[in-house]
Amino acid sequence: MRKHAMVCSIQLALLSMAAPALAQNSPQGQPQQLDTVQVTGSRIPRAQVEGPAPVTVVTAEEIKAAGFTSVPDVLRAMTQNGGETQSQQSSSGADFSPGAQQVDLRGLGPNHTLVLVNGRRIADFPMPFKGRSNFTDISNIPLGMIERIEVLTGSASAIYGSDAISGVVNFILKKHADGTTVDARMGITSEGGGESFDISLVSGFEKGRFSGIYSVELQSQTPLWAYERDIQDSTKDGPTAAAQAPRRGFLRTDWYDDYIDPGQATCDALSGQNGGTTYYGYRPRYGYYCGSDEAIGYGTIISKRRGVNAYASMSYAFDNGSQWFADVQMGYHDVSMFRDVTAWSHMAADGNEEGYFYNQASDQVEFWQRQFTPEEIGGLSRNMIETTQKTFGVTTGFKGTWADIWDYEAALSYSQYRAKISWPQIVAAKANELFLGPQLGEDDDGFPIYNADPERLYRPLTRSEYDSIAARSVYTPKSETGTLSLTVSKGDLFTLPGGDAGFAGTVELGRQSYSLNPDPLATQYYYYSWKDSDGKGSRNRWAGAAELRMPLHETLNWSVAGRYDQYRYSGNSIGKATWSTGLEWRPIDSLLVRGSYGTAFRAPDLHYVYAGIGNDETSGVDWYNYALDNGDDPEDYSEGLIRTREGNRNLDPETSTSWTAGFVWSPINGLDISADWFNIDMRDQVQDMSVDQILRDEAACRLGDKDMSSPTCMDAVSRVTRNSNGSLYGIYVNPINVAKESTEGVDIGVRYRLQTGIGQFTFSGAHTWVKKHDFQQYAGDEIKDQFAVNSGFDIPRTKTSASISWEKDAWAATVYGQRLGKLPNSWSYDQVWEEGDPGPYIRATYRYNASLQYRFDDHSRLSLSVVNLFNKMPPKDPTYSSYPYYDISWFDSVGRQINLQYTHKFGGAAL
Repeated sequence: MRKHAMVCSIQLALLSMAAPALAQNSPQGQPQQLDTVQVTGSRIPRAQVEGPAPVTVVTAEEIKAAGFTSVPDVLRAMTQNGGETQSQQSSSGADFSPGAQQVDLRGLGPNHTLVLVNGRRIADFPMPFKGRSNFTDISNIPLGMIERIEVLTGSASAIYGSDAISGVVNFILKKHADGTTVDARMGITSEGGGESFDISLVSGFEKGRFSGIYSVELQSQTPLWAYERDIQDSTKDGPTAAAQAPRRGFLRTDWYDDYIDPGQATCDALSGQNGGTTYYGYRPRYGYYCGSDEAIGYGTIISKRRGVNAYASMSYAFDNGSQWFADVQMGYHDVSMFRDVTAWSHMAADGNEEGYFYNQASDQVEFWQRQFTPEEIGGLSRNMIETTQKTFGVTTGFKGTWADIWDYEAALSYSQYRAKISWPQIVAAKANELFLGPQLGEDDDGFPIYNADPERLYRPLTRSEYDSIAARSVYTPKSETGTLSLTVSKGDLFTLPGGDAGFAGTVELGRQSYSLNPDPLATQYYYYSWKDSDGKGSRNRWAGAAELRMPLHETLNWSVAGRYDQYRYSGNSIGKATWSTGLEWRPIDSLLVRGSYGTAFRAPDLHYVYAGIGNDETSGVDWYNYALDNGDDPEDYSEGLIRTREGNRNLDPETSTSWTAGFVWSPINGLDISADWFNIDMRDQVQDMSVDQILRDEAACRLGDKDMSSPTCMDAVSRVTRNSNGSLYGIYVNPINVAKESTEGVDIGVRYRLQTGIGQFTFSGAHTWVKKHDFQQYAGDEIKDQFAVNSGFDIPRTKTSASISWEKDAWAATVYGQRLGKLPNSWSYDQVWEEGDPGPYIRATYRYNASLQYRFDDHSRLSLSVVNLFNKMPPKDPTYSSYPYYDISWFDSVGRQINLQYTHKFGGAAL
């Protein structure tokens, strides 16, 4: 009997709850024999698929019925995936990890979720998340090759080692194929743009003792541009008058930041730029300039992607019952995205980006700003961020039975991720020369002197002039991970009152490395507003682990696991032991009561350890001048800062404890209900030093409130750089073990199956409610409630998904819905909301998908799916004055997506 299509992810334990019903329906009421399986979170194969910790499963059929077309979409819908990650519109993602996407279980950060493929580690994306930590890219995992996705939330270090603090996502790829299956899918959006095409082939072979499965998938995604969506194609979409002012493409100001009026005629001469939308603009309280409303909409909402994935799984059976196996995965993807047009203002040779200079032509200090138009660039396609991603993974080894007693598996796995990333840049010195001419020295106040005719600022560049100052910064980052492992297991190590005890033991040797390989010029003050850091390092590790599952009684199982990992790098040796335990109690056949406890750790991120010196931009309150002036509002003293950052080779591991407790209940035939409480407490979390705390310490030291000769003052003062006029310029930080973070909540799942005369109906639902999520950056600091107003965090308290599926004869249909709980509005996120302001929350949002399938026969099927059925756009936030005027961590303006998929199987059993 074929599997019925379901949509919502369900607890894996629910599947076994149907066992009593199966027994009743079997011939003579005989119980059905279940094959042993290995479930994420345990290395002991067992017949019962449920365990003491909840595991969520999403099958390939569920993914198709829900209308999902990519792995990030699938995981984003999971209620346990509660963290703020980077979208394809993210400027941080474009700057640091273009083309990559993440999963963030429990909102503890993508680096605390362990991602596996077939139970094996894969190489990290070779560039760091937000320029800080390592993470796994899930965007190029082949959706068409996935058999199911298993997600364990909570501690799993005792089984898998480092990284599994918030949980494990295990992608199980297809292992068997009878016949050849071809899938072809075409997708469009009802609002236009973003067309996609995907085709995959899965087949297998069996020649005597040698058998295998192989698959190839081709992907094509056209970009969706911001100017193709009405809600973000113009500054007029902004919620405030200030936000609706045209973008400042050609700007000239004085020392006081008052705009110097170019005059109507000057802007009229530029009217052909930005597609004929440049005009004489005005910004309240500042003045006139030449700008465009529509120049804001040049970014991509969905990246362009062309790619191919190939996968093969093979095995050979020997006479003695042992088996050789090998899994090989390869991927090649070209991803292009557009963040923004290139820009320029004066940048000094030492990297100073204040931009002010003394202009002899006007006898005053000025600031000039230029944003280059598509006409000058030669078209938007010439300025895309281009990424080539090459992934390769292989696992091979032997498994069988040793001495007719022990099952074993000896395996070598290796995974590599290579990329070539090219960013469009402006060469600072060449642009200075083009617009300002040669520097004529410095004045008495330290400002560079130029004799710059303003006509140079307001003259469109020819293609050759633009090319003379433009360049591309090319990085070739690479990451690798390799593991040699031996696992032995025995399902009947000894006998207890409830049955045979199972055991598994593992030893591992591993190595991990990464290298950013940046453009050497990018680590200098060469490109405008861009000075990056290098990073390169490796570490070796070994580990030993053991796991025991003991049926103490026919209704009670007890599991315990322990592991020790040791990492060695740069003369450091860090060892950490972790353990976990769990109970499963079945007081009656239809009820499972379960609970687990575990400790976990994360070895310091390679980039936290090995990051070289580099700069980025941030802001901070000048507490020193605020105190000198007896200021009223600290926000009036907030200034832009150049933040200089370097890694720390003396970091300790992050640690955590995790609890779960819950039940799975089948009160009537066809109805399954689960509820699980979770609690994760993380300590020694690595965070960059607090900019605000350094500035507070520096102020207290300068004002005499702290001893200037103390270590705190000597450190704080040395980290802050000020301009000659006493204003803030730069700050120097390192990552340190300092933060604490904890979260607690409940996951609820329900599934109900009903057979009627008009077909079978299945209802599935999942809900996650987070009771608390607290964060403390420094010992002694206030503990921040991440759900509080003005917390500075952007996570929902609740996420819900639900579906109704119907199936009869050749037809099947599903309606799937998601609810995302309320989120902070922009002012609350920026920690400036006050009573009487709009908000402070964005209301909960709902999105619905629908699918319809028709089987022509046992070997062919046509599917129509609609994502975002009612074409819902992001909720309006009157405080979100930054483009694109909504929270891109959680929303996009893609709108309704329509996908048509045809599946045909040649040979083999029915679909």
